[in-house]
Amino acid sequence: MATRNNAAGRLASAAAGLMLATAAVTLIARQRRLEEARLQVKRLELEELASRRTAIAHQQRMHWELLAKAIDDPSLAAVIDTYDKSIPAEKRRQYFFANAWYVNLYHLHRAGIVDQEELYGHLRELFQSPLLREYWEASKGQRATLKHTSDEARIGRMVDGLIRDLDEADTDEWWVVGNPPSN
Repeated sequence: MATRNNAAGRLASAAAGLMLATAAVTLIARQRRLEEARLQVKRLELEELASRRTAIAHQQRMHWELLAKAIDDPSLAAVIDTYDKSIPAEKRRQYFFANAWYVNLYHLHRAGIVDQEELYGHLRELFQSPLLREYWEASKGQRATLKHTSDEARIGRMVDGLIRDLDEADTDEWWVVGNPPSN
């Protein structure tokens, strides 16, 4: 009887070991599938990011090409000219060019090429130009149509604050004026 109990115990131990081994193999297989799924998700995210950056770059090129045509041809500029008609045509063409500079910086930020602090520094420099400030004031109606929570509206408010800080600064060292927002 002891031999039978001993054999039964060994058989039960072997069965338990086999079940444990099977469970371990199943767990390892599940972990591999999970890791493969995670890697696939990561690949898709990277592909989406690359596609988004490509689309932004394309949009930026198109924006510049369209603005360049408007700058070169007043009859084409009339299509997109929403500025006050009392502003001379040459000044409005300069506003189109100012818009191209501003939008270029905006797209660099959107594409992740410059972070918010770098964007702020570039904007701080760009808005030293009185003409850029005139453009900004003349285009405030266009910005008023933006969805308040959009990145473009948020950056517009950041520029408004920057210009206010620059106007109120009691230093000629414009490069130290204002506090860049944290990322």
